Amino acid sequence: MKRKSFPFPVPQRVPLYLAPMAGVSESPFRRLCHAHGADVVVTEFLSAEGIRRENEATISKLRFTEAERPIGVQIFGADPAAMADAAAMVTDLFAPDFVDINFGCPVKKVVRRNGGSGCLRDLDLVQSIIRAVSRATPLPVTCKIRSGWSEEMRDPVGIALRCQDAGARVLALHARTRTQMYTGHANWDEIAKVAEALDIPVLGNGDIKSPQDALRMHEHTRCDGVMIGRGSFGQPWIFRQARALLDGTPVASSPGVAERFAVALEHARLVQAYEVDPIGAAIEFRKHLGWYVKGLPNSAELRQRLHQVKDFAEVEGIFTGYLAGWNPEASPSPDEPDPMSLTCEVG
Repeated sequence: MKRKSFPFPVPQRVPLYLAPMAGVSESPFRRLCHAHGADVVVTEFLSAEGIRRENEATISKLRFTEAERPIGVQIFGADPAAMADAAAMVTDLFAPDFVDINFGCPVKKVVRRNGGSGCLRDLDLVQSIIRAVSRATPLPVTCKIRSGWSEEMRDPVGIALRCQDAGARVLALHARTRTQMYTGHANWDEIAKVAEALDIPVLGNGDIKSPQDALRMHEHTRCDGVMIGRGSFGQPWIFRQARALLDGTPVASSPGVAERFAVALEHARLVQAYEVDPIGAAIEFRKHLGWYVKGLPNSAELRQRLHQVKDFAEVEGIFTGYLAGWNPEASPSPDEPDPMSLTCEVG
């Protein structure tokens, strides 16, 4: 299979992407993942209508720093004109490296308005949206799809070819249908078939739970890049470990407890500096804290304490107290599986 060129500079032959995830892939987490080896990041998906109407909450989520490049802004919607307007505004005001279109989100409130994977019921609409967005911006337009709306409409190669024909420059495939949501297994054979059929780079997405999964996906599918979603929750170092496996270099072991806490605190400091509401930010950050401590001895009790914090200063105190009484010889609680086994892909 010939090597395909990305339409923007990527630092690696097989780039590792941080997937766009609502409420997670915000600027602090994107910067953290970049620092831990992610090659490309994408914003959480944002409503085209919210952008064109300059909704304050939506616009605030478009902010990013130069340290986050290369970065794409992902938009969703079912109206080609609104999607074009949003792409033009994003380009003029924020100038990301690419604009990504979400045809993959399976969430009811998005699909109900025919957005996300809802568009996959009408491939003429999919092509109209891609063409409209491509005309509205000089930036590369990429898209993320699922394998189809339902098992009856499952046709990842056909969908991907129509996206390419309409002007998509990179395509990410989460190899599940919308009706599967996040159940069952992603069909990596479909990623392989799409990568073989398309002339543009194809990103494999789905069921990357560990660095070893990223290597296995690439070897199995020969995809041009790997997109990691929930596998990064509480373990942003998955990117650096996956890169080492892809490059055939020694893989660093996962951080010990103290180092894991240090990464969590670094993440917390980034969030604290980024958000304007410190109490709201601390409360919202609780989910990340839960992911960072999964699998640790007595983690249920630790999570219970962390899920009550209302101030970032409390977090450091809880971690310090845990480390003071921590027994390195202790094993994870039997009801607390390792975090590598808890994650599943999204999008």
